Amino acid sequence: MPMAASEIENLIKAALPDAEIRIDDLRGDGDHYLANVVSSAFVGKSRVQQHQMVYEALQGRMGGELHALALQTSAPESS
Repeated sequence: MPMAASEIENLIKAALPDAEIRIDDLRGDGDHYLANVVSSAFVGKSRVQQHQMVYEALQGRMGGELHALALQTSAPESS
């Protein structure tokens, strides 16, 4: 059974409470998503480390309930 975008967002928010998250269903099938995640927790982290943090937040659901997730991550821009 596919994973709802709201569930993906809730899992990421639980791990990264300050995150600004936008989830797009790329194919309209509830199985292929793009997540854009901006969090201060990413400051000083490489892109790989940022993605690892998001995957950890998903608690092992990648490849099972969640078939495909493209990630765009960044730290907030300072003003």
